[in-house]
Amino acid sequence: MAKIGSLIDQKYEIITIIGQGGMSTVYLAIDRRLNKQWAIKEIKKTMNGRQNEIHIHSLLTEANLMKKWDHPTLPRIVDIIEENETIYIVMDYVEGKSLDVILKEKGKIQQEFVINWAKQLCEALHYLHTCKPAVIYRDMKPANIMVKPDGNVKLIDFGIAREYKQENSNDTLCLGTRGYAAPEQFGGKGQTDPRTDIYCLGVTLYHLLTGKDPAEPPYQIYPIRTWDDSLSSGLEKIIIKCTELNPEDRYQSCKELLFDLEHYTEMDDECLRVKKKNRIAFFSSLIACITFFLAGSVCQYIGNRNSETYYAQLIENAQKETNYEKKISMYQDAVDFLPERVEAYLGWIEATKENDGRFTVQEEKNLIAVVSQNKQSLMQVPQNYIEISYEIGRLYWFYYDYGDAQDSQFSRTKHAIPWFSEVVSINNEQQLEYEHYTIAVIYRDIGIFNRDYSSYVREAKINENSKLYWEYLLQFEKFLANHPDEDELILWEGYELIANSLDVYLGKFKSSGVEREEIEQFCCAVSEKIEKQVATDEMTVDIQKRIEWIMEKQIPEKLKLAYE
Repeated sequence: MAKIGSLIDQKYEIITIIGQGGMSTVYLAIDRRLNKQWAIKEIKKTMNGRQNEIHIHSLLTEANLMKKWDHPTLPRIVDIIEENETIYIVMDYVEGKSLDVILKEKGKIQQEFVINWAKQLCEALHYLHTCKPAVIYRDMKPANIMVKPDGNVKLIDFGIAREYKQENSNDTLCLGTRGYAAPEQFGGKGQTDPRTDIYCLGVTLYHLLTGKDPAEPPYQIYPIRTWDDSLSSGLEKIIIKCTELNPEDRYQSCKELLFDLEHYTEMDDECLRVKKKNRIAFFSSLIACITFFLAGSVCQYIGNRNSETYYAQLIENAQKETNYEKKISMYQDAVDFLPERVEAYLGWIEATKENDGRFTVQEEKNLIAVVSQNKQSLMQVPQNYIEISYEIGRLYWFYYDYGDAQDSQFSRTKHAIPWFSEVVSINNEQQLEYEHYTIAVIYRDIGIFNRDYSSYVREAKINENSKLYWEYLLQFEKFLANHPDEDELILWEGYELIANSLDVYLGKFKSSGVEREEIEQFCCAVSEKIEKQVATDEMTVDIQKRIEWIMEKQIPEKLKLAYE
């Protein structure tokens, strides 16, 4: 056992013991060179026996998996040191409390906190499952989830995680925590896969919400409202689906689960009843109107319901309709009739933009729910789903408004990332040549930079990524210059993003090696393009004023400070 105050590898000073098991000890240590705290796991190789051999293999597997990762909810391995008969694994020190400790203190946890943590965990699992090869965590439980001081969570203990091997019919070892582990973790029922982690996450959410430990009597997962009827019935349905015994009956991916977690209130029984009632009322009114005004043509109209003619008529009627709510309802009817066709979705998106220039949270819920529900139908022709994903990405990028007046343009780009990522991944998988593929990559990468900026700074990766971001801006400006007939708002929003990026990241561009002359030439080119644009309404005039202020006042001063 390492002594308090001793040095490992001449730089890690042992501060105290923070955890201890039968075959390993975890210390808090400080890197004397970086003045940064780390956790160091000490493994003794001298102990004999098959169990120790398995444990050492497990810990080394954990280390070799973790050192490849880069995700805010997952700890990092930064060093593996071997000294004689001891292995030291240096990793992130995670401050905070584990959820099993919080459960002991509070009994159960408020639904709002659990939902927030569930989304973070779902994103972490999705990251693991989409690694090449996929990594299956297999030990999701409260004891392995740390709540940091900022309220976010971090997964720990990857000792039984494994890389998914498609050719295997079963796992080599039966591992997992009783009560939380999925049936397939105990042998004879196939190998573990991403759906195994979804089961374990579902049981963990059940424990957090109800305070009922699945490893204790009654040893059964009941609907969560059995214990507390104030909990969301939509969330109850999600947990039931997560914890189905047959993997085929569970969510098939964490992305699918994450969507429902983000929209769980729409699955509540009362919400569904209201939706059903509203739809019945709408269709009743529609039928009454049709009967009253078009009685003579009802038979012919009904006869066309099973034809392309009926679908085309729905689209035409929606395009002519001036009432926004009715227009969207007509597009909804068209989607319901032929969900594999793109015209109704694209019309819906265009109507949302034209309504008031805002893509609200409620509009988001309605549109995304329909697109996700019909993804399988749309994917019969992958090009159709790609086209809709691209347009939804642009809808988020340029129009998304979720109620925070102080939020920045950069934040909207982050919400667009998943949809542009869909365009890129499906295009690559299907080996297509989608016409907007190149700009979709640029949109995605600009969004990722803004989303991960703080991580780049924290991990000393900002210079290399700032240089890449500079290249993205050059490509983005070239795209805008080559599409002068693009929608006016989109052009102005695009140039504002470029101006804001220059304003916010100019110092980082300089540090990454971008020359002053190159930035000045780019600014001149952007300013010339802006002078040729004409702002015709109040919104674009305001954008124009903001851009001019940045380009004429802010940028020259920042260039002077950065390069002189």
